[in-house]
Amino acid sequence: MARLFGTDGVRGVANELLTAEVALKLSQAAAVVLGHRRISSERAAQGKRPVAVVARDPRVSGEFISSAVEAGLAASGVDVYDAGVLPTPAAAFLVGDIDADFGVMISASHNPAPDNGIKFLARGGHKLDDSVEDEIEVQMGEEPPRPIGAEVGRVQRFSDAEDRYVVHLLKSLGEVSLKGMKIVLDCAHGAASGCSPEAFAAAGAEVVVIGADPDGLNINDGYGSTHLGPLQAAVVEHKADLGIAHDGDADRCLAVDHTGEVIDGDQIMGVLARALKETGGLVDDTLVVTVMSNLGLKLGMAAAGIELVETAVGDRYVLEAMRSGGHSLGGEQSGHLIFSDYATTGDGLLTGLQLAARVSATGTSLRQLAEEAMERLPQVLVNVKGVDKAKAKTHDAVLAAVAATESRLGEKGRVLLRPSGTEPVVRVMVEAETAEIADSEAAALAEIVQAELAL
Repeated sequence: MARLFGTDGVRGVANELLTAEVALKLSQAAAVVLGHRRISSERAAQGKRPVAVVARDPRVSGEFISSAVEAGLAASGVDVYDAGVLPTPAAAFLVGDIDADFGVMISASHNPAPDNGIKFLARGGHKLDDSVEDEIEVQMGEEPPRPIGAEVGRVQRFSDAEDRYVVHLLKSLGEVSLKGMKIVLDCAHGAASGCSPEAFAAAGAEVVVIGADPDGLNINDGYGSTHLGPLQAAVVEHKADLGIAHDGDADRCLAVDHTGEVIDGDQIMGVLARALKETGGLVDDTLVVTVMSNLGLKLGMAAAGIELVETAVGDRYVLEAMRSGGHSLGGEQSGHLIFSDYATTGDGLLTGLQLAARVSATGTSLRQLAEEAMERLPQVLVNVKGVDKAKAKTHDAVLAAVAATESRLGEKGRVLLRPSGTEPVVRVMVEAETAEIADSEAAALAEIVQAELAL
């Protein structure tokens, strides 16, 4: 039987893979594994029930899935704080803020409305280790606890959940105000539609909001970090200083400068890493990134005296490296940035506020800050289909072709071959000084991969 948990919880089409029955069983199992087995020592000593925080994004299926999750938790003897519609990073923060035993976020992030997902958060708001997810899957095959009377869990509305989160975000700004700035926010018709405009306005900015009318079906539909056109147009139309784009659950952030040009996650990391280094807040002058980050970031950070630690693709690997090394900043090109001083997961609102604060504090445009941080090298990604991806890292002819390409590119280019984790595809990524060179080298290398590894 295939593993139920994927790279970011359990995700699939709601009412197909992710049914009410699955949600109920998952929550009953989590009640045992994350609640009763791992209840805080203080709560256990007082004879109290485990406590969980549950939040969701606004997609329509979240209503029945959250009901099933909360029913499973309460029926298994867990007290539930229902935080309603909130970003994933807000749920993670709240788990730690009230010292809950665990949390549940119901969201499919940047996926379209028919999809949904269930992600569990351990005490403190941290993502689960694979071993704990496996423990939950095993527990799903066992009979759940069935307390009665006073031992049944209670479900209550977490009435000040959003306020707590917004106050937390504002504290991260210190004395910096966004007064005098005009900022366009694109909330992807998602979970940030309420709290992101509130946070930026409270920080002093004049806020223009788009993509903030969720109806349960329009999440990520033409708006947000995967559809930047409307934000680019709005920034130019309103003569704003910058624009911020969230995805459906607001754990990522991309930006647009005053000219309407996109500022990606690499550029944002470059700007904020330099800012932290200036104040002594960048631990060991080190930034954690994935292998997909642009070579221009590496060159720019080296010039600024900042080292990079590279991980596999995925924010969970970034977080693992940050925790093991005690680092303060890391992230992905896609806009998942993690500030370990303030968050346990990627936080698009926190990232957007920190980026705007840097613009405000320096009096420098986002465009200039991004250019000072790095020169983004042209990057081309080709998906080679119908090949034996298992041989991508061992086939002699392919390895020789990669080496030859790298030799031609020199220090101002690089090659990355990455087998897909879910399909028979090898991803060929080439960076070079010009788009023409990147296109040509990527096409030639992809042709060799196709010929040598064909099924």
